[in-house]
Amino acid sequence: MQDDTGRDARMAHWERLTAVPLTVLSVVFLVAYAAPILRPGMAPVWHTACAVTSVAIWVLFWVDIVVRLRLATDRRRFLRGHLFDLIVLALPVLRPLRAVRLVMVVLTISRRTAVWARGRLAVYVATTTALLVLVSALAVLDAERFAPDSNITSFEDALWWSTVTITTVGYGDHYPVTTSGRFVALGLMIGGIGLIGFVTGSLATWIVERVSAGSDQPAPATSADVAALRSEIEALRRSLAAAGAQVTPPEAAHEGDAGREGDAARSSAS
Repeated sequence: MQDDTGRDARMAHWERLTAVPLTVLSVVFLVAYAAPILRPGMAPVWHTACAVTSVAIWVLFWVDIVVRLRLATDRRRFLRGHLFDLIVLALPVLRPLRAVRLVMVVLTISRRTAVWARGRLAVYVATTTALLVLVSALAVLDAERFAPDSNITSFEDALWWSTVTITTVGYGDHYPVTTSGRFVALGLMIGGIGLIGFVTGSLATWIVERVSAGSDQPAPATSADVAALRSEIEALRRSLAAAGAQVTPPEAAHEGDAGREGDAARSSAS
């Protein structure tokens, strides 16, 4: 039991220790992946540097998951819970599937954003959506640029296609023609449906709550309403004052009766 507690503590410490570095490495990986795509004509030495950087960071991702596996109390449960991460780490060894590496980048940055934006759901959703659009544009351009009969040949085309696809508009002016590009489109469609549906539902809920809150609140009093209320109060005061002057108070009436009875008694005695 103590050994399990120690493993859990070491696992938590490792995750806290590597959270920020892994996020930074994910951003660096994204830059190294994007640079050759956005600048295909840059010097070969920079192409090599980007490739070496990508491989090195990918090895560090493997190191992280291996260390967490060793520190896990229940390793089978850990493997079941991180099976998708393992698949994403293993598949990009194949050149046609190297765009899958971006999934790990999206997952890492998205998880860290969820921690930083805790309690700020709009920030998390906006960041994840923008990241998904950017990553999909890069991946589809990488797959489509030099393909025969391709209609996505620039980053502007890819970004437009990504935005149109995630919003489910689908103009059809740009579309992937390669197998890799279609897999990217499939992932973007699935992710886009979830994000756009969530955003739409949240916005509708917010509007309904605002309308309901507004209908339940009374209308604010105007200066005319206050003046009319003051006039009614003054009239009521005058009416009460007039009624008080005309009606003899019960105490005074009682004292008058007692005085008259005393006078009658004195007359009888005399």
